[in-house]
This record gives sequence, C-alpha cells and structure tokens, in this order.
Amino acid sequence: MNSHSRRTFLRNSCLASISFFITQSCKQSPDRNPTILVISGWQDVNIGDIAHTPGLLHVLETFIPEANIILWKKSKNEKVEALIAHNFPKVKIIHGDVDEQYNVDSSEVLDAFKTADLMVHGSGPYVVGRSNLEAWAKYSSKPFGIFGTTIASIDNELLSLLRKASFIYTRETKSLDILKEKGLSGDHLSFAPDATFYLNIKNDKLAETFLKANDLKEKEFICAIPRLRYTPYHKFGETNWTEERIDKVESTNQRYKEIDHVKMREAIISWVRDTGNKVLICPEMTYEVDIMDELLIDPLPEDVKSKVVKHGYWMPDEAASIYQKSFALLSFECHSPIISLVNGTPAFYLRQPEDTIKGQMYYDLGLEDWVFEIDDTDGKEISSALQNIWQDPIKAKSAVQQSNKNIKEIYARSCLRLQRLI
Repeated sequence: MNSHSRRTFLRNSCLASISFFITQSCKQSPDRNPTILVISGWQDVNIGDIAHTPGLLHVLETFIPEANIILWKKSKNEKVEALIAHNFPKVKIIHGDVDEQYNVDSSEVLDAFKTADLMVHGSGPYVVGRSNLEAWAKYSSKPFGIFGTTIASIDNELLSLLRKASFIYTRETKSLDILKEKGLSGDHLSFAPDATFYLNIKNDKLAETFLKANDLKEKEFICAIPRLRYTPYHKFGETNWTEERIDKVESTNQRYKEIDHVKMREAIISWVRDTGNKVLICPEMTYEVDIMDELLIDPLPEDVKSKVVKHGYWMPDEAASIYQKSFALLSFECHSPIISLVNGTPAFYLRQPEDTIKGQMYYDLGLEDWVFEIDDTDGKEISSALQNIWQDPIKAKSAVQQSNKNIKEIYARSCLRLQRLI
C-alpha cells in the first residue's frame, strides 16, 4: 500500500458518520444473546500491555452491547484481574494452557469453546495468542479473528492460520502491507488501532491523593517516561535468549541511553524554566522505575531538579487519571501516549527505531506532528513543539478530540463485521 493509497484508505475509513452505525441492527433474536471469547492479557509488567484488555472489552461492550464476553486471560495476576473485574463486572475471566498439539485441558476453556460464537484475539505486538487461536480452530468450526495487532512477519504455520480468520484488523497499515505480500487480501483485512485507544478505566481517587501530596496542579505539570532501546527482559523474567542476544541488548542500551535521554532532559529543562511548572517522571514498565533517576533526574540542573516528582510502577487506571490531569506527556514508550490521548491530553511519542513497526499507527491516525523519530530529532525540536502547545492549548485539544472521534468511527465500523459473524 503506497502512501497515497494509505491516506485515501484512512480518509474514507474516518468519513463515515457514527449515525450510520447507530442505525444498523445490532440485536440478535430475542431469545439469544451471542457470546464472544476474547484472548488477551499477555503480560503484567507493562501498563500498555495491561491496557490492551480493558480497551478491547470497552470496544466490544460499546459497539456490540448485546454480547456476553468471556476473557481468556493468558497471564495470571490477581491485581490486574481485580482491576478488570471491578470495571467489567459482567465479563467472566478464565485461564487455561494450550500444549504443542493445541490441546486444552481446562474445563472452563472447553466450556467457553462450546458457548462462544466468536473468538477475538486482542491487541498486541504480534499474534501472541496464536496457540490459543489454533486450539479454537481445532475444537471448533466457529469464526475467529484478530483485533488491533501488529503482524510484522509471517511463517507458513501462521499463514495457514490467518487464511482461516474471518477478520484481521492490524493496528497499523504496515502490517497490512505484509499480509498483502503473503497473498492475503479481502475486505476482512483492515486497519483498527490498538484497542488501548478505547481505554475507559480511571482511578481519580488514587490520582488526586498523589497529586495533592506532591503539589501537582491540574494542567500545570507534564509527564515524562524513559525507555531503553531494548526492554531487558532477561533481568526481570525468564527468557530463552542466547548470550549473543543478551550482549546485543546490553550493548545497544548502553550505547544509546544517554544519547536518547539527553534530548528529553532538554525539553524538561526548557519546560521548567519557561513555565515554572513541575514535571512528573513515571514508568510504563516496571524496570523503568530503576532507570529514571540515572537517565532523567540526576543529571538535571538543581533549579530544575527541585521541580521534579517521580512515581513508582502503577496500574493503568491511576496512570490514566494522572495523564488526564497533566498538561502534556513525553514518552519513549508507545502506549502511555495512547492512554494520554484517549483522556484528552496531548502526547509526544519519542520513537526509538528498535520499538517495532507499531509506531506507524500514529502516522496512520494523522498524529505525525507529535511523533519524533529520536535518531532524527534533537532536544530543541521537542522543546519547541511543547512550547507551541503551551502557547495554543486549544488547538492541541482540538487535534486530540478529532483523533479520538476518528478512532471511535473506525472501531464502530470494525465491529459491524463482528456483529454479522455472531
């Protein structure tokens, strides 16, 4: 898909009025409500990965309100599941593993296979729940599909599975190009942004307590999030990485950590000295709590450092409430800007080239003015863009509102196919 075709495709996708979708019949027969089985929840050390799930649940509850939803959560975490249960009390959460032959020994999963009319793979960095979809296809002839996922590479086994899918919604258009190169085509392939763009959970009480304790006034502080070029999973979880892979991760992170973060620090310094306002340094992933002092706080001049507050690892509901209260967000991570935008706050994505093709979604949604390819950007450019928003916040707010409106229309259109399948 060339750039002109991509722009045309996105423009046509976003022009459809929401009123069209409201007039469509969304009711099943009076004696039967359909059931959707969602596979999601890949890991819980990243508020972005956590946010995929409630984002998709909100999409489905909004645009297919008649459906019952079962969440087959891949990871297990009591705190995260309590968060989901609190915000989505009607959603049943189940667990169960799949072996190499795609067999399932969980009775609750097998019962869900019998009950559900459709299986939906949630947003993620790739088809993380591939074995779960394979199990569904083995036990059932009912439809399944993928919603808001990056598919950067396709082997023969995945290709075979994708050929069976009733819909494939990728979270950026570069994945659509890859599907096309593999011979996949049809109107069941489309662009649907990462479901985090529809996250609706918040924790205003927890946020207000933190803001008050740290004298952070609404719309008078910015948030900033660090990130290494590669997430060092080998340091806080089990991996099958080779020594060669670990060496590459370590050497790349060491080489670029100061080169990258000095640019964010320049924007932080400019913000504090130009406005006199504070900065909240916060994490998207657990490990970032351990690097924020070294890379963002300690090197700051004393007059700026006195205006800096930091937050430990948190859940996406508290993050969403604090992002909503902030003036803007600067992030090397991809998903905190999404959580910020969906809550009406402008966000800059400082994109590192190692952070996969998922960043294309920002361009696909017309947010390119707030994406900074970090190798091609200096701190002055980031500072200048932040200053422009400070001087004209109404224009920035309007841009965020228009983006959120377009995304809502895409989700509504995307769910029409799902309704037809059930």
